[in-house]
Amino acid sequence: MDNLWLNRCLSDLGFTVEMHNDLTAQEIYKLFKAESKKTVDCFIGIISTHGEEGVVFGSDGNHVRLSQIFGFFDNLTMVNKTKLFLVQACRGDMLDSGVEIEMDSGSVSDEDDILSDYLSIPINTAVMYATAPGYSAFKKPSGSVFIQTLCDLLEKDGGRDLEITRLMTRLNYQIAYHFQASGGDLEGKKAMPCFATRLTEEVYPFRDSQRSTEELSGKLATTALVEGSCKIRKRSIS
Repeated sequence: MDNLWLNRCLSDLGFTVEMHNDLTAQEIYKLFKAESKKTVDCFIGIISTHGEEGVVFGSDGNHVRLSQIFGFFDNLTMVNKTKLFLVQACRGDMLDSGVEIEMDSGSVSDEDDILSDYLSIPINTAVMYATAPGYSAFKKPSGSVFIQTLCDLLEKDGGRDLEITRLMTRLNYQIAYHFQASGGDLEGKKAMPCFATRLTEEVYPFRDSQRSTEELSGKLATTALVEGSCKIRKRSIS
């Protein structure tokens, strides 16, 4: 369902959608490296698959380091361009009960992974994770809470016209206060997305391209990986 909703939502915003299914870890690296060399005004990468802290998995089960993906975009072609990444993947196996608890500080390795990911984020880039470090990301039979809430916001209440940090704040609110897992060991568990930004200006990546083509000259590109698959979304406005 995530890929269908993303397809419809982004197509309605003027994006042209291409799909690449079941990419291995090396194919994912190759794809993002190629995308990082293209001349665009804004790049949006959406990754939805299994993961651990600092990594997601290709269709072959091999690790893809997010820090390496982010690092591809730290180049002269993209340095002054807006880059957004949305990551729907687990970052550990802990579950959020929605209350404050005393916890161990975590392993040095996990802390190193978190720091490495943050330091690898290029300037003019924002990354939105479906969950906090060390926690699981929720998914329903109909799709992921994170992706579907985002699409829902973009399709109503003027969400597409929000500056990206305001949109992400609204996304946090919707998931934190309106989602609660049910059934078995997941009963009552909560979710809370996590946002990291190195943006240097306000960004409105989802504004309706039909509103004013004169306001949005240039190119926008979106790449999405859904369930081990890769979908490239590109929008060109002239």
